[in-house]
Amino acid sequence: MILHHVAALRKRLLQEKQQIEQRLKQNDHFGLTKTSTYDSVGELSNYDNHPADSGTELYEREKDLALNEHTERELHDIERALQAMEEGTYGICEVCGKPIPLERLEAIPKTTFCKEHSTDQAVSQQRPIEESVLSPPFGEFVVHEDAETFDAEDSWQKVARFGTSDTPSDVQEDAEHYDRMYIDAGEQIGYVEPFETFAATDLYGTGITIYPNIVHEQYEQMLDDEHLMSPLGDLPAYEKDPYTS
Repeated sequence: MILHHVAALRKRLLQEKQQIEQRLKQNDHFGLTKTSTYDSVGELSNYDNHPADSGTELYEREKDLALNEHTERELHDIERALQAMEEGTYGICEVCGKPIPLERLEAIPKTTFCKEHSTDQAVSQQRPIEESVLSPPFGEFVVHEDAETFDAEDSWQKVARFGTSDTPSDVQEDAEHYDRMYIDAGEQIGYVEPFETFAATDLYGTGITIYPNIVHEQYEQMLDDEHLMSPLGDLPAYEKDPYTS
């Protein structure tokens, strides 16, 4: 390779190396030298922060990690190319030993590989592990349209009863209580009608048995308050007498 081309490329590499080292020094390797939450965001603890704020900080830290890794790799490639110049092997592919075209070296001075053996050709097909949990919505579970089952959505509602960080402004529907600040808070878990929690039949749908519990008492109180015999209204005459007797 002509010496003046190598000298020009060497000058470019040295300038790029100086710029990268100066950038990493100024931004403390994208802030990664700050090991604690207090150092990075000025917070002693994340306990009283909204999860969305903590998620934003986590995303920013992950982005800093990626940028720092990319920059350090770029610096490593520049130093590798400069070392090849010192050894007299610059412009020769490390894999096949063939000369690297001058056009490629002018475009990417730090490369030590030809186009065919470039390490940047493969595009990763790996997806974040979180996608296997978040998709489909509420996680992976089977929806039975003909039955009311305890699914992943019910699991969220079950744990949300212990409280969330949502406020009334975060919930679209009216909330009966501040501790029920989550979607479909009034939805029953594992059953459709309240009487399913205290009424049971045999395998053939006969032999109705009532198991008194708190829901049963609340159900009867609701009917008494509305002066009804059933949630559908008063029973017809031919059913009213057997019911009252």
